[in-house]
Order: sequence, then C-alpha cells, then structure tokens
Amino acid sequence: MGSDSETEKTVKDKKKVVALSPIAKPLAGKKLSKRTFKLVRRAAENKCLKRGVKEVVKSIKRGHKGLCVIAGNISPIDVITHVPIMCEEKEIPYIYVSSKEDLANAGATKRPTCCVLVQTKPNKGELSEEEQTKLKADYDQVVSDVRELTASMF
Repeated sequence: MGSDSETEKTVKDKKKVVALSPIAKPLAGKKLSKRTFKLVRRAAENKCLKRGVKEVVKSIKRGHKGLCVIAGNISPIDVITHVPIMCEEKEIPYIYVSSKEDLANAGATKRPTCCVLVQTKPNKGELSEEEQTKLKADYDQVVSDVRELTASMF
C-alpha cells in the first residue's frame, strides 16, 4: 500500500514537469521555489502582493517595482507571454515556478494564479518595522538568487 502512494506521488511530480510551457525560463529549482513561495506567503499576509495578470501588468505599467513570480504550467501560454518582456523592459526580476496551484496556495487564494508581483511596501498603510525588515530580507535573498540564476543562463 505504501509503495502505491509513493508511485502516485512520482507520477504526479512527473505530470507537473511535463506540463511546463517551453518559455518557462528561468525556472526555479526546488530550493529557490520553496524560498519564493515563502516570500509570496509573507507578502500576502502583509498585503504587499498583486495577483493575476491584469493586476501585475497594471502595476508594472505604473512603475511599481518588485519581484514577478510566474507559473510555468499556464495553458494557453499566450496569456502570460508579454509579462516577462514587460519585466525586462522595466528591469524587474522575474522567475518561473512549476505550478499555478502552488503559487495560489502561497498567495493565500483558492483560485490558481498565473502570476504575482511581490512588492516590499504595502498598498495601503504601513508595516511594523519588524515585519518590514523580515519581508525585505526574504525579498533581497530571493532576488539575489534570481539574478544569479538569470546571469548563469545568458
């Protein structure tokens, strides 16, 4: 019985990898994905998160800075193909993660999310200094890892 559930898990993991879109580069590894989801979760708790393609595009056009996290298993990919280009033009770091469902769970929504923009400052109000430093530290660590991964690609 235990081996069946293990087999089901490996099949599920393989399906996630197979379903990735061909433009999903740079794709976060396991460790970076975990850090990224932790950052997204913390940003969602502090209301420093923009969810969905429409909100993210609007924020980028308005000049807001942050980290763009894009799901790699979006179908059709035409929905998000313009987001990385916009991020590169505005010099916003971006990273792909393997699953839109995992991204939604980290962002505290039930609905699968294509992309999110993590900001260091909340939309309204102020964060306590302790919360701000924790969020900024996580943000800086993930962004440096993303820049390192992106630099190794080119």
